[in-house]
Amino acid sequence: MAQAAGLHFFPTPQRVLITGGTGFIGSALCKALLADGHSVTVLTRNPGKAQAVLGSQVVTFSNFDALSVQSAFDVVINLAGEPVVGPRWTAARKAVLLASRSGVTDALVAWLQRAHTKPRLMISGSAIGFYGVQAQGDRTELAEDAAPQAIFMSELCQAWEASAKAVQAMGVPLALLRIGVVLGPCSTGQGALPKMVLPLRLGVGGQLGNGQQVVSWVHLADVLGAVAHLMRLPAMQAQGVYNLTAPQACSQHMFMQVAAQAMHRSWALPLPTPAWVLRVLMGEQAGLLLEGQRVAPTRLLGSGYRFAYGDVAAALKHCLAS
Repeated sequence: MAQAAGLHFFPTPQRVLITGGTGFIGSALCKALLADGHSVTVLTRNPGKAQAVLGSQVVTFSNFDALSVQSAFDVVINLAGEPVVGPRWTAARKAVLLASRSGVTDALVAWLQRAHTKPRLMISGSAIGFYGVQAQGDRTELAEDAAPQAIFMSELCQAWEASAKAVQAMGVPLALLRIGVVLGPCSTGQGALPKMVLPLRLGVGGQLGNGQQVVSWVHLADVLGAVAHLMRLPAMQAQGVYNLTAPQACSQHMFMQVAAQAMHRSWALPLPTPAWVLRVLMGEQAGLLLEGQRVAPTRLLGSGYRFAYGDVAAALKHCLAS
């Protein structure tokens, strides 16, 4: 049973401000909050388009100068950020990725400093890229106290988190979510999964490099479930860093093999994509696909959260059902 079904975020109606509300996670979160009776305000570059996607119940605004300092929110959820997989990581692209995360977060924090009423909790997105990459064959599980690395993806997450931590000086409790590869229904065309399984649909395999890199994944239902769980906790108890990944990480080879079974596709002769091809095509960004991390949701489990999808086979079966 999916924990996202009939989600309850808080016993009483909450006023929630969301950045990144039109993205893969954000749009699903907005709809779940509305269904549970909460009010949602979304920062978006295109308010008209956002309302068309999210519904007229959502209040939208395009920049923080347009948001009154008298506006009051119980919870702020910061998910803004351009997709990291895409154009090559040139200096200009890296600047865009940083601005879409730290830049938006800095603007949010600046508005909160001006706001007459502070939220009881801020939940801010980050990613497991914070931990950099892990050597293949290293079976160490990375808990929330694992160290970052001096590579771009890690430094991007470090800067993003540092921007969010500024709210703590205002006395606002902060929960940081280091999110893994998010799996959702493939029929929507959103998220990472449709691209991950495209080679299977085309009948050309899907293994990347040697396939031994670890994939730390999480079902979209559990992303929403974890947000609801943290919102229900006392704010001071909810604060801190949380790895938002399923308890069962797996190799990329196993992930694709299980996906093939869920799609009723042959995995008898998988054709791997050589690592050197990806590095030529994608440059530094290829590390996201060829290297991995075995990340454990230690604090989330310790806080009492129960995953709806802890098994990769069950998660992929659900996501690929259509």
